[in-house]
Amino acid sequence: MSQDPLLSIQDVTVEYTTQGKRFAAISGVTFDIAEGETLGLVGESGCGKSTTGRAIIQLPRPTRGTVQFEGTELTTLPYDQMRQIRQRLQIIFQDPVSSLNPRRKVKDIVAEPLVIAGISDKAEREGRVREVLTAVGMDPDITMERRPHQFSGGQCQRICIARALIMEPKLIVCDEPVSALDVSVQAQILNLLEDMKERYGLTLLFISHDLAVVKNISDRVAVMYLGKFCELASSLRIYEAPAHPYTAGLMATIPTIEAGAQLETAALSGEIPSPLNPPSGCRFRTRCPIAQDKCASDEPQFREIETGHFVACHFPLTGGTA
Repeated sequence: MSQDPLLSIQDVTVEYTTQGKRFAAISGVTFDIAEGETLGLVGESGCGKSTTGRAIIQLPRPTRGTVQFEGTELTTLPYDQMRQIRQRLQIIFQDPVSSLNPRRKVKDIVAEPLVIAGISDKAEREGRVREVLTAVGMDPDITMERRPHQFSGGQCQRICIARALIMEPKLIVCDEPVSALDVSVQAQILNLLEDMKERYGLTLLFISHDLAVVKNISDRVAVMYLGKFCELASSLRIYEAPAHPYTAGLMATIPTIEAGAQLETAALSGEIPSPLNPPSGCRFRTRCPIAQDKCASDEPQFREIETGHFVACHFPLTGGTA
């Protein structure tokens, strides 16, 4: 991996207006992704994971903060220049079926990025479509003339991955790419992503609500709660010694067949507060089993408690108090 990060996110905030109120879907998000790395981003539904992924590709542009990709600041780029950058910055959407145009043939769906990029040679486009379809385990002779409704969910996700790979990108945002699939198919898609990462030299941001899914595919894992990062560490460290009570709660929900392998920390309870009116201080305090008065008055800072291990908690489970 290179020393300079491929992607650098600094203090990114994305705000929306709903019910006449302005609220932050994500607030002050900061992280880097090194070239060749897979960063897992996990959290419950509605915490801002997908918003973070879309902010990276500038759909929409962040309200505040900076997004640097290969040293280029994306938030201030004109539309035509951003369009060129997106050839190296792709996304795989959560629902594979609805993200494919049902009226178009697979060969046209996968080739569309090439058309948008201005590659007019039909033979070249067809050759590259055949190459990526073969790479993702689909037979081009059978697949290209069919439409999405003729495929299963797992096959549609393979087509989506082929469409993301056709421009040979450097970074792919995987927005819960296996959440709509059966468990057996999930394993196939995860293995495929690992193979494609090696074959094409990809860097991945892998978004999921399930810590068990990202365990093996991610080099590092970031945990998000109500629009903010609460923990970031290597995948091994997150699973061995989670420092934030929220992370430990997520870990307790992972099924296991090993005797005595469950964490002593109780699984999560209660409802996620509304982002329109988040709690004061620590946003997790209303559901935290170890919350104290300080948690209501002071917002914890995202700090390094050991090398490469960051947490936003006044009383982390490991690493000592603030």
